[in-house]
Amino acid sequence: MSLLHIAILAPLFYAILTGIIGIKLKGIHTGWLVLPVPTVIFGFFLSMIPIVQQGNGGLHELPWIPSLGINFSVYLDGLSLLFSLLISGIGMLVVLYSIYYLDKKREAVHRFYVYLLIFMGAMLGVVLSDNMMVLYGFWELTSISSFLLIAFWYNRERSRYGALKSMLITVFGGLAMFTGFLMLSAMAGSLSVREVIAQTGEIVGEPLFLPAMILILLGAFTKSAQFPFHIWLPDAMEAPTPVSAYLHSATMVKAGIYLVARFSPVFAGQPEWFWLVSGAGLCTLIYGSVRAMKQTDLKALLAFSTISQLGLIMSLFGLGSASAFFTGSADALFYTKATTAAVFHLINHATFKGALFMVVGIVDHETGTRDLRRLGGLMALMPITFTIAVIGAFSMAGLPPFNGFLSKEMFFTAVLQAAKMDFWNVQTWGVLIPVIAWIASIFTFVYSMILVFKTFLGKGKPEALEKTPHEAPMGLLISPVILASLVVVFGFFPNLLSYSLIEPAMAAVLPNMLSSGEQFDVHITFWHGWNAEIFMTLGVILIGILIFLIFNKYRLLNSPWTERFTLNRLYDKGLAGYEKGSSKVTKSYMTGSIRHYVIYIFAAFVLLLTYAIVDSGGVKIDTSGFAPVSFYEMVIIISMIGSVLVLPFVKNRLIAIIITGMSGYMVTLFFVLFRAPDLALTQMIVETVSVMLFLLCFYHLPKLRKEMVPLRFKWTNAIISIAAGAVVTLLALGASSDRLFASISDYYIKESYNLAGGKNIVNVILVDFRGFDTMLEIMVLGIAAFGIYALIKIDSGDEIIGLGDRRVDLMLPNSNDVILRTISKLVIFIILTFALYLFLSGHNNTGGGFIGGLMTAAALVLLSMAFGMNISEKIIPVNFRTMIAAGLLIALLTGMGSFLFDAPFLSQAFDYFTLPLLGKTELATAVLFDLGVYLAVVGVTMTIIYSIGRDN
Repeated sequence: MSLLHIAILAPLFYAILTGIIGIKLKGIHTGWLVLPVPTVIFGFFLSMIPIVQQGNGGLHELPWIPSLGINFSVYLDGLSLLFSLLISGIGMLVVLYSIYYLDKKREAVHRFYVYLLIFMGAMLGVVLSDNMMVLYGFWELTSISSFLLIAFWYNRERSRYGALKSMLITVFGGLAMFTGFLMLSAMAGSLSVREVIAQTGEIVGEPLFLPAMILILLGAFTKSAQFPFHIWLPDAMEAPTPVSAYLHSATMVKAGIYLVARFSPVFAGQPEWFWLVSGAGLCTLIYGSVRAMKQTDLKALLAFSTISQLGLIMSLFGLGSASAFFTGSADALFYTKATTAAVFHLINHATFKGALFMVVGIVDHETGTRDLRRLGGLMALMPITFTIAVIGAFSMAGLPPFNGFLSKEMFFTAVLQAAKMDFWNVQTWGVLIPVIAWIASIFTFVYSMILVFKTFLGKGKPEALEKTPHEAPMGLLISPVILASLVVVFGFFPNLLSYSLIEPAMAAVLPNMLSSGEQFDVHITFWHGWNAEIFMTLGVILIGILIFLIFNKYRLLNSPWTERFTLNRLYDKGLAGYEKGSSKVTKSYMTGSIRHYVIYIFAAFVLLLTYAIVDSGGVKIDTSGFAPVSFYEMVIIISMIGSVLVLPFVKNRLIAIIITGMSGYMVTLFFVLFRAPDLALTQMIVETVSVMLFLLCFYHLPKLRKEMVPLRFKWTNAIISIAAGAVVTLLALGASSDRLFASISDYYIKESYNLAGGKNIVNVILVDFRGFDTMLEIMVLGIAAFGIYALIKIDSGDEIIGLGDRRVDLMLPNSNDVILRTISKLVIFIILTFALYLFLSGHNNTGGGFIGGLMTAAALVLLSMAFGMNISEKIIPVNFRTMIAAGLLIALLTGMGSFLFDAPFLSQAFDYFTLPLLGKTELATAVLFDLGVYLAVVGVTMTIIYSIGRDN
């Protein structure tokens, strides 16, 4: 495992630790424990700058699912390094800012930092992953964690609304992107981004190439709030200000920008890519700037300004893609400048917008409002905050001497050059590109001035404020001061970035523009003389001042957008329509009858499999290789069939349970006859616990009354059950008679000891060969147990986090308590001892974590039956829900532990050691995984038993 892997995983593991420790901290803010994480990661990536400049970032692979081509591969180049520095650097400042912004006494700050750390790790995973499937996984994790962060104040309806909207839109784009990745991998034969880029020339003409491009752009546009998918970002401002400063200015919304930049080597040079990226960016630029001017809420203004700035960066990457069309010619130099401007403005926007969001947070924190109509005259009361606001807003407006002026001038250069292009019919429409850019820049200037002058100048309105305004404490000012300082430093010394970050990032975005051994030469100067760009800037300032002065005097300029025809209204109506339609469809088949649901399932099962059998030419049954049926087997078969046939006609629940258990125990006898002790033991314990669960469930049902059941009802059941049984029987006989491949059982028999060091083939398959399946199975069991627990507690009115006060001591009906309790004291000890033996010996003999867990649960069930649940809980004071979580965590960590040795996920190892008293002993890591299975099984079984066994 490389340091890059650790940089991604460290925030995720630290999030778990924060969740455990943070809630118990007293007297110290959780943020101080979290702050070292982004700080160390930022320092690490700073140290990587010289290495990446030399082109030695390199690829680091960690096998995960090699058979499917899915590996945890990370790749560090100039582009991923730039984004990693933004993610960790801004993250460090946001954590510091949040320590003073969030009140530990009133806020669940530990939960806030858990979500923030998950998001940080996910974003690092997005920008560093080379495998498209892993990238997609982290991509969706950013959507989930941002949903949690936006809904942090979940008691507010608008917070929940904004979180849901952001998740629905970005997850929709993520699924589209996922489909595009599948198409790319199908064309290139690889999931590696680098290998796809290397094969660009071979896949350009493929039929799936254009659909893949469009689907990937959908993912980029939704995540980066491009028009018309931008509507989620303003509502996401309901999140705490540190979240807005981190996610919605510097990181999450830049993920789409990263995606476009990363896949530019694949799609750049295609006219569709040029028009889609540039067009969407320019539309977003002007739309966001116009909407920003009309906002009265400071965070809403910054939200639309962010949309506008993201459109600017996106359009620059689109214009820069034209350089690929001129590869090898002198004209290519002009179009690489657009990409240079995009990368430069990416950095600049993170600095000034992060500072401005923090300024707005300070204003809200110290005045109690963000409403521009209630603000004014704060300059004298908050001079440091005002200074930061001026620096950030003037940089956003593109005024000298700040860094935003330099990237805005480069933007004007790019759009002016685009107007001269004479390919793809750009010469006809290209003249509109600089016009749109210039008009949008005017509106950008206006909303930047509104932000500063409407908030800090003019007459103060102390009577309209909830608090007496004053300067923020130093803790709140440190982070925005640092960002504002960077705005000034990067303005005066832009080439600090040129050589260290911009040139390596350019090499990653436009690798085809370089010959072997060449490097981009980026040199940014402050003054280029009296050229067209400077005159455009002067025009922006003059007309912007005019509009700012007359803005409040003309209703046409300041009028709100009509609420009748808006994208938000379309979203709300569409979502309501989908919910209404889905509700009607669901109610048509969700009748509340379990019988109906079983009919749906088995009818579909029978129809689909029957069609498959008929379509494949029928089932070929060869009985020549079958063993003869012995007398004992015939007796068991007849007993089992008889019990099943009798069951539908039984009217007594207790007898029905006994007969059901009888059929299960007959299966156990089959396993005994077939010399399968593991399966026999498992089946026996499962039947025992199942009978117990049936008794508990029927305990809470009303008394059974004899009712007349129509004959048609039973015939329907009979037809469905006979058809399902017949189809399964045919499939089983056909599969054993006409095998297409040699049985894999021979491989397990030969290799279970050689590869896994275990003689018990069943257990070796469960914890080694098919360990991934087992882990997913115990996760499903855990989810089911938690679901049963939650449903029962909700139904009974008890608190979910507690057990409730109403309980029942469970006893066997008509049992002799004294005899049962006396016998149980000995039997329980014997069962637990045997369960321990089964767990420890399972790798080489009959047993294992699953069987041992069931056996332990059986002992605990007997304890509850004999002494009652109240007493059993006192004897064994264990929270079995916590035991489920511990088991799942142990299994997961055991699987991830293989990463430390550069082995695939869930790889196991074994060796022989000489131990005191025991002598030569085999030790296998599979035992740790089996321990997780053991704990999960015990926890699941007892959680269900304890939940159902209470008198609700």
